[in-house]
Amino acid sequence: MAQKATIYKVELSVADMDRHYYETHNLTVAKHPSETDERLMVRLLAFALNAHEQLEFTKGISTDDEPDVWQKSLSGEIELWVALGLPGEKIIRQSCGKADKVIIYSYGGSTADMWWEKTRNSTTRFDNLQVINFSRTDTSELGKLANRSMRLQVNIQDGDIMVSVDDSSLHITPIKWKS
Repeated sequence: MAQKATIYKVELSVADMDRHYYETHNLTVAKHPSETDERLMVRLLAFALNAHEQLEFTKGISTDDEPDVWQKSLSGEIELWVALGLPGEKIIRQSCGKADKVIIYSYGGSTADMWWEKTRNSTTRFDNLQVINFSRTDTSELGKLANRSMRLQVNIQDGDIMVSVDDSSLHITPIKWKS
């Protein structure tokens, strides 16, 4: 019998001083059986970094032709495609062809470094692509904050991120590999 997704209830408050965006989102997030707490929290962080009233989670990990998060215009065009992890060159190419803007949030320490070394040259032609890396330490600590019902506060200022869940907080400094 296949395992079912685990449901997380998240009250996500975003204070993004860089974009002047201040809003609280009440989210119901399905965690795929193969998804780790670390990946779930990176997904929530990616949502917070791009928060918008039309931003939404997709089927994500269970489909190959959708990102983890996307934003569509009212007429259905994909304005923003947000992918996590280390996608292959073909997926990057297809994503950049489908969306106005593509952001990849990579993580995984030395594995991510090796992926970027291999992928970097093939991404130079995509003007609509950004690649941002999170350190292994940051994402590992972020994963420890996960719980099934959480109040998540994300403050963003000058590119630095502070994430708070209940009484715990964590500072994250993303590294822009391609902007």
